[in-house]
Amino acid sequence: MVGTIVNTACIVVGSILGSLLRKGIRPSVRQVMFTSMGLASIGLGLNAFVGHFGESEFPVLFIISLAVGGLAGTALDLDGRFKRLVSGGANPMSETGAAASGPANGRSQLAQGLSTCILLFCIGTFSIVGPMNSALYGDNTFLFTNATLDLITSTVFATTYGIGIIFAAPVLFSWQMLFYLIAKLAGDVIPESLIHEIVSVGGLLIVASGLSLLELKDCKSLNLIPSLLVPVLFYLLKSVFGF
Repeated sequence: MVGTIVNTACIVVGSILGSLLRKGIRPSVRQVMFTSMGLASIGLGLNAFVGHFGESEFPVLFIISLAVGGLAGTALDLDGRFKRLVSGGANPMSETGAAASGPANGRSQLAQGLSTCILLFCIGTFSIVGPMNSALYGDNTFLFTNATLDLITSTVFATTYGIGIIFAAPVLFSWQMLFYLIAKLAGDVIPESLIHEIVSVGGLLIVASGLSLLELKDCKSLNLIPSLLVPVLFYLLKSVFGF
């Protein structure tokens, strides 16, 4: 639990530091930061996917997860709801279909940056295995390592999107505490193969966010979030029916 608190605090510090450094940055520099974060997201996402897909016991599960999860997320309009929440109900597009300018556009960009940050912070080996290691063995090494990475990432993102990135901190805390409590209650029941499946799918979600940041494709990555639950449901059914 100490590791999660440190990790959360690092995001808060990084967000404040980045927002302070943001003042006076030229638009051309901010555009470079957008591009850098997009490329970094794709790199980190591919690394997570490739690193864990090789350990998958069901190589097609990630495809099913993305399809089923994407349909569920689209039906719930998670991406649209999140962006409207962050933008205070403002439509990020004008009536003519062009991107809004001024504060509304800034809030829309914050929604995109914040959603990417949440995925980067939460979907990864350190953020899933870390709290479980902390709960089972009292080992916070993964979480302290993750805290260092998140400090840098939140600082860079806040120089582009502002102090709003700080809202990723309570999301990370809740996410890691969920796995901490599950590990405390379930012990060694959670199969390692399930973690590989979740991280593989999560890696592709991070890639989707990177593509959105680079304005290559608006993947509406938050609509794909339910994909992370599909492997869990699959393993539950597998344990019940023994297939």
